[in-house]
Amino acid sequence: MAINAALRDYLKTRRSVGIGFLKDPGPTPEELEEILTIGTRVPDHGKFEPWRLIVIQGDARARAGEKLAEIMKRRRPDIDEAGLDIERRQFLPAPVTIGVLLSPKPNPKAPEMEQLLSAGNVCFNLSHAAFALGFAASWTNRWYGFDTEAQTMLGARGGERFVGFIHIGTPTTVIEDRDRPNLAKVVSYWGS
Repeated sequence: MAINAALRDYLKTRRSVGIGFLKDPGPTPEELEEILTIGTRVPDHGKFEPWRLIVIQGDARARAGEKLAEIMKRRRPDIDEAGLDIERRQFLPAPVTIGVLLSPKPNPKAPEMEQLLSAGNVCFNLSHAAFALGFAASWTNRWYGFDTEAQTMLGARGGERFVGFIHIGTPTTVIEDRDRPNLAKVVSYWGS
């Protein structure tokens, strides 16, 4: 069996790069379309496309952050200006963020759990696509991914919920690897 050494090495060394270490330039429109195309090439039993993607880029990043700060101020009237500034910067400095929504389709052949896994695969594939094009990415889900008002403000429709936000940009640092799972602790062989 032929081994694609470059792909194997990438998969063995892939590492998320935190949003604070992502900067311009981000993907061009053509690169972003390729990232989105690759990102949505995932297992999808029944071809339901049980997910939607929302791209936040350019000036929309700061506008979304302002709206998050407004929501947070209503939730926590005692929040100080530094806390509000954190909310204003939720989609900065990364040039592009792609919100991935679970948009479940009721069907007995594909339970919601399976559809959720498909949406999670979109998140991971978007990250892989970003790295393949020479960028770096970070998959996060913060409070606004679970808050109904924030989700709606960011584009969720009835019955949808965010499963992740993929921040994409040019890395400003090389992230050190972390300890990886000990296979002897997490893998068992049935019948052994």
